[in-house]
Amino acid sequence: MMVRAPLTPEQLEAGRRLGTALRTARGSRSLNEVATLSGISPETLRKIETGRLPSPAFGVVAALAATLGLSLDELAAEWAHPPTAELRGVAAERTA
Repeated sequence: MMVRAPLTPEQLEAGRRLGTALRTARGSRSLNEVATLSGISPETLRKIETGRLPSPAFGVVAALAATLGLSLDELAAEWAHPPTAELRGVAAERTA
């Protein structure tokens, strides 16, 4: 049995950013609707959005991206780098 190394603080923060990005993209759609369309449980989506599941499986992220109309490149960038103030403004405009 392999033991998984604990996530670093940076990985935990990246997971929180990913969760926030997905929650923002979900907008007014219900958590249950998005989870069902993505083929995951609502509890899994809740954990991802709140950062309690900071490193979801690639297939889960891909399914959520497809459901929410996001590109995997956008989500990868969100995971890899904290957004600058300028990029946060652009993201806010896109969801408005």
